[in-house]
Amino acid sequence: MGAGIVLFISVFLACSVEAVEATTIVLAAGTARDWRSASSGVVAGIIVLAAITAALGPAVTKLPLPALRLFVGALLLVFGLQWLRKAILRASGHKELHDEDAIYKRQLAAAQAAPSKRLGLVPDGYAFTLSFKGVLLEGLEVVFIALTFGGNAHDIPLAALAAVLAVLAVGLIGVAVRAPLARVPENTMKFVVGVMLTTFGAFWGAEGAGAKWPGSDGALLVLAPAIACFALVLVAMLRRNGAPTTGQPATPAAATAEVS
Repeated sequence: MGAGIVLFISVFLACSVEAVEATTIVLAAGTARDWRSASSGVVAGIIVLAAITAALGPAVTKLPLPALRLFVGALLLVFGLQWLRKAILRASGHKELHDEDAIYKRQLAAAQAAPSKRLGLVPDGYAFTLSFKGVLLEGLEVVFIALTFGGNAHDIPLAALAAVLAVLAVGLIGVAVRAPLARVPENTMKFVVGVMLTTFGAFWGAEGAGAKWPGSDGALLVLAPAIACFALVLVAMLRRNGAPTTGQPATPAAATAEVS
């Protein structure tokens, strides 16, 4: 598998997860309150994100490659290990699985209970603010993923394309069904993304520190499966040594299908 394909898949999956979460928030705001206000919040969030991307994009490409890889590698390791830790806990039954349907219901109830208040030209300030925050916060992670992956790989256009396609695909599905994307295997995607972020973080961080990987980029094809296998071993150990709290299936095979 070429480095470009690995880059595209990694960015697409990671951004899809963030897009699912943002879509859930927007759907709750629009369904419970006002679709016009929720849509205005989405547009405002996208405009702010575009401005941030325009400001940060050129700066990322101008950084010296070793320093960039060391810095970004460390950040990706932090994010990746956090995702992987939660994935392991959820797969082993020590943490509840991420449930978009339950999150949607909580957001919907909170939106329905909030008082109505006009915000300038926007009919419903709560729906606008909720959508704006959801798009901005999740969108910042999308921008971070695209810029860091693309900058390190010297292919920001490809990373940006993967991010845009992921957001468009999830957004269009959400608009079409007008329901939370509970059937999207988000827990599995989060497990895979956690492995990928950890893999690239370790790979780029080591390169930034001056290390040379055997086989160059080909080392990723060994590093990623090794990290995934190690995570599954931890899942099996936790299932065997600790009492699951969520009643999830107790086999590593089942874990990979339901992990976050």
